[in-house]
Amino acid sequence: MALSPGAQAAPIPPAPGHRLVPQYEGAPAAAHPLPAGQAPPQNPYLAPNGRAGMHGDGASSDTHPFPGPLGVRPAVTSERMAALGGECATVTFDRAGRLLTVCGTFQGFRLKLLDPGSLATLAEYRLPQRPSTVEAITRLDFSKIFKDTSGGAYFYLDHRDRVVLADSRQHVLRLSHHRSPDGSWHFSVDDDWDLTPYVPHDCVGWTNLHPRGTCDPVTSVQPDWNGRIWWVTRKGRIGTIAPDTGAVHAIRLPGEEIQNSFSAARDGVSLVSDHALYSLRADADGTPHIQWRRTYDRGTGGKPGSINQGSGTTPTLLGDAAHPYTAITDNADDRMNVLVYRRTGTAAGRLVCKVPVFGAGTSTTDNSLIGYGNSLVVENNYGYENVTSLLFGKSVPGGITRIDIRPDGSGCDTVWQSGERAPSSVAKLSTANGLLYFYTKDPNRLGIDAWYLTAVDFRTGRTRFKRLTGTGPLYDNNWAPITLGPDGTAYAGVFNGLVAVRDTAPAP
Repeated sequence: MALSPGAQAAPIPPAPGHRLVPQYEGAPAAAHPLPAGQAPPQNPYLAPNGRAGMHGDGASSDTHPFPGPLGVRPAVTSERMAALGGECATVTFDRAGRLLTVCGTFQGFRLKLLDPGSLATLAEYRLPQRPSTVEAITRLDFSKIFKDTSGGAYFYLDHRDRVVLADSRQHVLRLSHHRSPDGSWHFSVDDDWDLTPYVPHDCVGWTNLHPRGTCDPVTSVQPDWNGRIWWVTRKGRIGTIAPDTGAVHAIRLPGEEIQNSFSAARDGVSLVSDHALYSLRADADGTPHIQWRRTYDRGTGGKPGSINQGSGTTPTLLGDAAHPYTAITDNADDRMNVLVYRRTGTAAGRLVCKVPVFGAGTSTTDNSLIGYGNSLVVENNYGYENVTSLLFGKSVPGGITRIDIRPDGSGCDTVWQSGERAPSSVAKLSTANGLLYFYTKDPNRLGIDAWYLTAVDFRTGRTRFKRLTGTGPLYDNNWAPITLGPDGTAYAGVFNGLVAVRDTAPAP
């Protein structure tokens, strides 16, 4: 679907109390770039690092080479994507800096091309409605929506500015966007790979309210370093597509569930199920092959703040060629642990460290760790489940911790801890200015639900500034990421659409 070049954005309305909370706290920060040369290697089949997907790059480092706002008279804009819902999760950027995002509505997901300044929709492509939405409406159980990571949220932008995603029909699509002579934009489907011969697909729908078979949604896609498109399903299926021939090969992890995305490096693909961490490669014919598997403490049940009983993290790949690591968290009952493993060599799969984080009985995360050099940053999501969790001024226990792997690989050390409360955001690090960006919410005795873009110093853990984005549940980010754009804007997906925060004055 194409829209007129002059399509206008509609701002997300704030809830009452917007003027009763601080609009800005702290002071402008000075940019202190982090040392160069520690960015993840560039996957040749992905868009440039920082532009490629929810976690920024193939290593899921959650870092961006772009500066992000410094808090110099920061202004907030937003676009409302639907009357109800409309959250925009993954945000990527084409070569010209236009936004490509998938936004979820109760009518179905929408792939959108947005103007980076106004957030106006330039073009959209309608994706099919997810079975979980039909279930939520017909069975009045809306938790099914909030615990569903399928349908296109984990898409990526490839090296030719094409979106690759898995829709709710178990099809993998590759789409490009083009401008017509009249100035309007549109999407076209370049490739459509049907996975239904390999994935059970008797799913709930408006014409199939009581299916008798099995439905296994495809949750994420990602290319390896040979150009194969890898895909995973919720019920533990892992497969590849050869784009030139369309050949599909798959395996299954019986009795295991995959709700997160996965990461790819030269040495293979890293993914985590609700039971174990895996390193895989593709055989010559494309069949996924397990290089090593490591179980972890999955606890005795799920926690408030996690989608399932297991790790909530997409594996983060970090380190260097001599010491490559994979990092996740576990789901231990008392205190969650950050786990770091050697990725390759004779010590492949060896546990380097196990570091407990946050308070006893109040620790979990369902977001990827930030990885830079030998450093990891983890946030505490305990207590958050969906947009109703924190109404009427409530918040979460919170906490953010930085952990560094020792240079000799002999273990890990806690560098700093912050009390900031980031209920569910996929946080990001700007290597261009040395700031971490979180989406935070503090308790409010007046019952006002105020949401902030919060910048934290990567080196010290000190909070530099906080800018109010909006009030009320429509501004709840509900597991969506913060994404830093090439022009220095910070974008955050929220329940009703997308918000943008940008400086309006030069840095001091």
